[in-house]
Amino acid sequence: MTDVDNLYQATIVDHDRAPRNLGPLAGATHHATVDNPLCGDVVTVHIRLADGAVQEVAFEGRGCALSRAAASIMTTMVQGLPVEASRRLATAFAQFVQAPPDAAIPDELGDLRAFAGVRRFRSRRVCAMLAFRTLLQALDAGT
Repeated sequence: MTDVDNLYQATIVDHDRAPRNLGPLAGATHHATVDNPLCGDVVTVHIRLADGAVQEVAFEGRGCALSRAAASIMTTMVQGLPVEASRRLATAFAQFVQAPPDAAIPDELGDLRAFAGVRRFRSRRVCAMLAFRTLLQALDAGT
């Protein structure tokens, strides 16, 4: 394992063990729940939108370390972002995890770069993307 792999693994473990923005969100204006029936992971995303931006975001759910860590990192990255920037981040992350394993790792993904390893495992990509799929549905749905 390289130093980069160790760093990425540590990031995922940290966000799984101590998830950020975990729990319900009072005053949420948007929410959605998405599950992965193949493995049983479930993520609910709660958002409070104001002035075209994600003012607050939280998640609830159960699942593997990858889905929980992705949800935790996602919430830290979209908080305060305009809705369209949040959508662009979701698209960029989807493109990143679908890329070949040896493809470049974009710096602008921040801690989401920790998921580079899932590119080698098709079934794990779904786990990593679950929170972002939920975010997009929440942004589209409202409460």
